[in-house]
Amino acid sequence: MANVTIIPARRQVGNNVKQAEQPKLRIAAYCRVSTDSDEQETSYETQVSHYTEYIKSHSEWELAGIFADDGISGTNTKKRDEFNRMIDECMAGNIDMIITKSISRFARNTLDCLKYIRLLKDKNIAVWFEKESINTMDSKGEVLITIMASLAQQESQSLSQNVKLGLQYRYQQGKVQVNHNHFLGYTKDSDGHLVIDPEQAEVVKRIYLEYLEGLSMKKIAEGLEKDGILTGAGKTKWYDSTINKILRNEKYMGDALLQKTVTTDFLTKKRVRNTGALPQYYVEDDHEAIIPKDIFMQVQAELVRRRKVHTGPNGQKRIYSGNNCFSQMIVCGECGELYRRVHWNNHGCKSIVWRCISRLEPSRASMNCTSRTVKEELLQEVTVKAFNRILTDRDGFIRQMQENIAKAITTADTMSPDGIQTRLDELQKELIRKANSKQDYDAIADEILRLREQKSQAEADTRSREETRKRITELQDFIKKQQTGITEFDESLVRKLIQQITVYDDHFTVRFKSGLEITINA
Repeated sequence: MANVTIIPARRQVGNNVKQAEQPKLRIAAYCRVSTDSDEQETSYETQVSHYTEYIKSHSEWELAGIFADDGISGTNTKKRDEFNRMIDECMAGNIDMIITKSISRFARNTLDCLKYIRLLKDKNIAVWFEKESINTMDSKGEVLITIMASLAQQESQSLSQNVKLGLQYRYQQGKVQVNHNHFLGYTKDSDGHLVIDPEQAEVVKRIYLEYLEGLSMKKIAEGLEKDGILTGAGKTKWYDSTINKILRNEKYMGDALLQKTVTTDFLTKKRVRNTGALPQYYVEDDHEAIIPKDIFMQVQAELVRRRKVHTGPNGQKRIYSGNNCFSQMIVCGECGELYRRVHWNNHGCKSIVWRCISRLEPSRASMNCTSRTVKEELLQEVTVKAFNRILTDRDGFIRQMQENIAKAITTADTMSPDGIQTRLDELQKELIRKANSKQDYDAIADEILRLREQKSQAEADTRSREETRKRITELQDFIKKQQTGITEFDESLVRKLIQQITVYDDHFTVRFKSGLEITINA
């Protein structure tokens, strides 16, 4: 007779264990509401209460937990913490059956729904859908669920489309929706309108000012970190990209561009930049501005200027650098190339000098440049002398700059951007009238396009004149406030007031942002 070894029975996962071995089934309930509105919040609480009592009313059942996601989308399960925790409990063998209100509560994504049902089925764990009266352990359960889950997914897609249409309608009405939680400089009042946070607004102003003074985004970020200033998200770490977004955000001048991004997949919620797939809506003067519009436009012009790399005589392009106040400011008077900052170590004697790139890279140079190497201390001395030269003859220079302001005003175009916009408004009305009456409107459309280009150019010219006036005013203010000569080098003054220093064999020319140019022998 063969030897027989008895293997004792083990506690099984799932609901197929005999009654004698497991007197009670461990039942869990899953609840979810779609939004965080008051009405849905009540629904959420009702579901929790209902299933708690429902499970306790069955003597053969044992409550294994109520898992509830409040205000979370059902189109995917990535952000449904309680749902995922429930699945983990099932995999650990702590749940025998799940009860939920409907398939749409369990998942509105057909693939996700079937994935988890099959995963649970492999563990002998049933899912009971109360509304549809479907038990996943039944032979016909999966067929019915496939059909019902697809319908739920279609419902979700239809809902998503309705939400999009609702958003577009609000956009057309100029109603701005902004998530202010991570929006540096603003918060919301009781009516949901954007209002300025005074403390954070000073940080925004600092960023714009430092950028106009010549600092790079990296330097600005480093300065904010050093001073312990928090980001809009309350983080201590600042990134170049964060500064870039702040400098480009039109909301800081009180306007709002709506529908910057679009959702490409309602299931994954993936959003991409709106490059023309859907219309955008620009709302002017929607809320109180932190940054004046003229300052904001100056920053945009500076962003463009820094993108335009310097091109040397040989066609070599140089990217913008704001690491040093003299970066991309020192120009060779012999070949026209930029000077670069170099650390020298001559027999243990360390020094910092500036040298023409043509001499540093002779193989790429367009000519054999013999320009001199300049110590950084000499450049600093030259700027101090230039400032003092102006201060010595302050009255004469102030008169000259007033004349420059007068010239800037007289060169203004006869037609202002506002005047062009008035004409555009008239033509747009005429275009709509002709289009509605099915008349030819090609000539009007061409005129509108021409005027738009003219308006853009007029706005650029206006900004240029305003920038010139601003730079002249800045230098005038400096002259008026500085009653004594400058004794020490001031980096901030260089960034703020000086545009270019050209190096020659026996002298330097210092050109200020106001247009003023001074020769310093050195």
